[in-house]
Amino acid sequence: MSRSRKKTPVKGITSAKSEKEDKRNANRKFRRKVKQEVNKGGEEQLPKLRELSNVWAFDKDGKRYDKDLPEKSRRK
Repeated sequence: MSRSRKKTPVKGITSAKSEKEDKRNANRKFRRKVKQEVNKGGEEQLPKLRELSNVWAFDKDGKRYDKDLPEKSRRK
């Protein structure tokens, strides 16, 4: 994989490396709420993941196209 490169030059908007921890926390919160609803017997009103977490509050805050992205940053 030493020669593989991203075909589309996109990068995170902030300097955060990844959103892994934010995604873990959001999914833990989601699974906990779903488990509580199922145990109560309210399966008709299960919450949606987007109702419990705000993706815009995550560390990386999305991605942006960058046509001048250096070659070093395009390596996988």
